Amino acid sequence: MLCDICQKKQATVHLTEIVDEVMAELHLCEDCAREKSIKMEQQFSLADLIAGLSDFGNKQAEDTEKVKVACLSCGLTYENFRKTGRLGCSDCYTTFKKYLASLLKKIHGSNQHVGKAPAKLPKVMKVKSELQELKTRLQYLIETEAFEEAAKIRDQIRELENKEKGQK
Repeated sequence: MLCDICQKKQATVHLTEIVDEVMAELHLCEDCAREKSIKMEQQFSLADLIAGLSDFGNKQAEDTEKVKVACLSCGLTYENFRKTGRLGCSDCYTTFKKYLASLLKKIHGSNQHVGKAPAKLPKVMKVKSELQELKTRLQYLIETEAFEEAAKIRDQIRELENKEKGQK
């Protein structure tokens, strides 16, 4: 199969693009694929996405404090992280922990790694995991002043804690 762009070389890269819910397949040679990759990276990079996401949230009160925060190991400032979307070293995670938590939650849906659980996980572990999720949710609901829903979650927590005591 020949490259869809140059029509000269053998297609070795097969790319599927979905734009506005319309799927298009491209069969490209290595040279055309490399060129297309460079164009795509210029239009959209992961660093730009992360930098953009870090701008969301409560900027007003934190902005003056964030400008002053810098990693002691590599010297990266939070302001530079916001511009580039890249951390300088492993210590940056600790330095900017307060600000990264909300960013990670936006990107991954959680700011804590949960991982997969074995299918035959003991009931006690399942209950503990569910309790932790509910407590996290309860804390969020209290912070956002959704007290009615928080009360329901509180009741679910009590119910699970009672079940846990019964299993012991």
